[in-house]
Amino acid sequence: MNTPVAIGFDIGGTNVRAAAITATGTIIDREHKQSHGEAASMEDAIVAMTQTLSSRHEVAAVGIAVAGFLDEHRQNVRFAPHLPWRDAPLQQRLSQRLGIPVSLEHDANSAARAEAAFGAAQQADTWAFISIGTGIGGAVMTGGEIYRGAFGTAPEIGHLPVVPGGRPCPCGKRGCLERYCSGTALAATAQEIAVAEGAPEQLWTGESVIAAARAGNSIGKRAIVEFSSWLGVALSIMSDMFDPELIVIGGGVAQNHDLFLVDGVEKARGLVVGAGHRPFPQVVPAALGADAGMIGAAHLALTESRQDTAR
Repeated sequence: MNTPVAIGFDIGGTNVRAAAITATGTIIDREHKQSHGEAASMEDAIVAMTQTLSSRHEVAAVGIAVAGFLDEHRQNVRFAPHLPWRDAPLQQRLSQRLGIPVSLEHDANSAARAEAAFGAAQQADTWAFISIGTGIGGAVMTGGEIYRGAFGTAPEIGHLPVVPGGRPCPCGKRGCLERYCSGTALAATAQEIAVAEGAPEQLWTGESVIAAARAGNSIGKRAIVEFSSWLGVALSIMSDMFDPELIVIGGGVAQNHDLFLVDGVEKARGLVVGAGHRPFPQVVPAALGADAGMIGAAHLALTESRQDTAR
């Protein structure tokens, strides 16, 4: 008989990634689908991918990493800036359709759970995770537990207003941190620099900015410098608010940490309250890369399904 696995999902605005993952955090199979950004399309993709992976593996549970606010019981998606769900009972809908246990978790919390269990934070007690991808998210763990706040939404660093009246954000506000420190922000910054320099018109993306910087392009390099400064702001916020011993940087953009992490840390050292008179946390890249969210979601799903069975 095959060892049961869980399916971990990472839900993006236009892409849905899934993996069959063992109890030791090992990915043994993958699936990927495009979605149309609508709730029904997203949920249909989750069901179809679960059915595909279940045809090849004995699946005990499903875990879903969502970039958005969940209720304190992690059953409903209250609000997700880049996703279509609003006050959606997603856990109930999917568990009814799939017929197996489904666990929901914030995407940064999922990634933090994976890094704590299998990655860069295995030896840490009080530590923080910053996920940099399309947006920027945060998580804090202490004593092996996720810190969620009173209503399950902490710590939402990506939507702290850092530039009054600044760039518009999908959350409805302006000047949020993720408008300046994310893959989307890299593209916006490069576009602003290109317009100011009168450079030939082109469509910038986070990926193209990184590629340009690596190739020595001045626009790409300047965008990375600005990004590094905003990363310093993010690191100093986490350090001042939670006083962690360790900060792990993950997410898709963070896979290129060699371009900006050293400068970001140096900036943060000068921004924290009491700079030079207090310990500064160790800052390291995530060990599990962009797969951390899926691994953490699967780990949570297996853990909770075992607890339900034991009751």
